[in-house]
Amino acid sequence: MFSFLIRRLLQSLLILLGVSMITFVLLYWLPADPVRQIAGRSATAQTVQNIREQLGLDQPLLVQYWRYLGNLLQGDLGRSYLQRTEVSTLIMSRLPASLLLMAGAIFAELLIGLSMGVVAALRRGSRTDQVLMIVSFVGVSAPQFVVGLLLLYVFAVQLHWFPIGGYGTFSHLVLPALTMGILGSGWYSRMMRSSMVDVLRQDFVRTARAKGLTRRRIILRHALPNAILPVIAMIGIDVGIFMGGIVVVESVFGWPGIGQLAWQAIQRVDIPIIMGVTLVSATAIVIGNLVADVISLMVDPRIKIR
Repeated sequence: MFSFLIRRLLQSLLILLGVSMITFVLLYWLPADPVRQIAGRSATAQTVQNIREQLGLDQPLLVQYWRYLGNLLQGDLGRSYLQRTEVSTLIMSRLPASLLLMAGAIFAELLIGLSMGVVAALRRGSRTDQVLMIVSFVGVSAPQFVVGLLLLYVFAVQLHWFPIGGYGTFSHLVLPALTMGILGSGWYSRMMRSSMVDVLRQDFVRTARAKGLTRRRIILRHALPNAILPVIAMIGIDVGIFMGGIVVVESVFGWPGIGQLAWQAIQRVDIPIIMGVTLVSATAIVIGNLVADVISLMVDPRIKIR
């Protein structure tokens, strides 16, 4: 196990290095000029050149990346061009909100998706199975802003059960987490159904039935732990997706997370913030997948470590 963790950590570092390199090159090739955003439209050519030299943007790409990588190894994500604040400070101020929303969304999608998947698998071929799979397909296909606006209209505007937007209490979390949970539950329900159907056909399940075990015990103690392994791997991916890819939901509900920070930075071509959010999201994906692998090993010892 120890050698496996060391090997995975080294692989993760290489992945993060590749992400930083690709993102830096793509941002360097952007047609938009961050210096113009800082200087303003009325700035003279000399002013623009001075700002470019101060920020080191007049140097070759390789020199800029090497300097950025050196600062990154010291824990320095750079300084925002427009907000004049350390990127790490900006991200840390938004991180608690994003982590809270991520946890709520994962809980919601697992609760909805796994329940639908298990019920559909146990009633395979029935009308219930067909209805649940249609609902999961609609959930996967529905745009985030449509689901969010519908939930706001029904539960906030009409029923007054939850606030329209904001951040700070549990009631503020419910609708945005449910919005993301509905969208993710479709994938989980379909995967869980497929995995559960496959497990229920296995010999050990038939043996458990032959021994006279109750249906409830067979499902909870034998079938479910084996069927849930693919879902664990998906959760690791969702961690990173929710960390950086929830811009629409945060905008609809006014949620002050790092997704909203990234969107503002993209509009203003604030490269240090874009780089910082990208690396944080990539790190979350790497850590999420690593944790998912470790949990899979704990759930099913038959998985071989490579």
